[in-house]
Amino acid sequence: MGDILHTIPAVERLRLSYPNAEIAWVLEPRWLPLLSGTGLVNHLLPLDRRSWLSVWMAARWLRRWAPDIAYDFQGLFKSAITAAISQAPIRIGFDAASLRERDCGVFYTNTVTPQAAHVVLQNLELTGLASIPSGNPAPKGFSEGRLPAEAFVLAAPFAGWKSKQWPIERYEEIGRRLWQQRRTRLVLNVMPGAQLPESEFLLRHESGIDGLIDATHRAKAVLGLDSGPLHLAALLNKPGVALFGPTDPARNGPHGGTIRTLRASGFETTYKRGNEIADSMLALDIDRVWHSLAEVLP
Repeated sequence: MGDILHTIPAVERLRLSYPNAEIAWVLEPRWLPLLSGTGLVNHLLPLDRRSWLSVWMAARWLRRWAPDIAYDFQGLFKSAITAAISQAPIRIGFDAASLRERDCGVFYTNTVTPQAAHVVLQNLELTGLASIPSGNPAPKGFSEGRLPAEAFVLAAPFAGWKSKQWPIERYEEIGRRLWQQRRTRLVLNVMPGAQLPESEFLLRHESGIDGLIDATHRAKAVLGLDSGPLHLAALLNKPGVALFGPTDPARNGPHGGTIRTLRASGFETTYKRGNEIADSMLALDIDRVWHSLAEVLP
């Protein structure tokens, strides 16, 4: 999810720079709502790697479509192989030192060495177009689950790596302060079926991607982690606070300037998946998070 959201500004710049170009975006089916209705591309091509039929259909479509250029923004074998399958004569990706899976660079005809620290700017460098567009085309989503009628702050407490999460019980205290001092609810967005306690000060919101998009549009502010929902909020220019620990916000943080980032000092940066909440996340105490959130609330 984050990879797609970090790529939207670069594809928007391609669209604005080449208004008559025909652009297709290959992505996993579950992420289609992130691009539906944005007007960025001519074709959204779902490709489910777990289905041979889906892979065959996508490959067949790409070869018939016969693109002139393929960009691999993700830098993984699955995306580099997709670019190769398209048979585009020009296939552009990052240089080996910048790739997340370094050997996948064998599928490129051209490589770019990024100079910027943040991944959004690196993706823009891949296109060779310098300036960030200001439009921020936003997905709309649709209502799912229940949301409060009054103002609320939205948080998505789970991340792909548990090491990037913040203890659930700390959200309870943030929710209590929000309600008692600001008469604002704290809503925790989770996927359907996720286990999460609900209390007087925590409202559980179950939804898919469309419901998350809709809830983010409606939220007064966000409290986020290094995960897709945070980058969605940044794309929508929502105010808020981002909690970072193992990963470096200089590369992966919310882009755009509306969200304040908190990270404890003195901890090592790592991109290894952890199965326990990292000490660097535990070091972000409730008072510090609360004061930062209170300062950014509109």
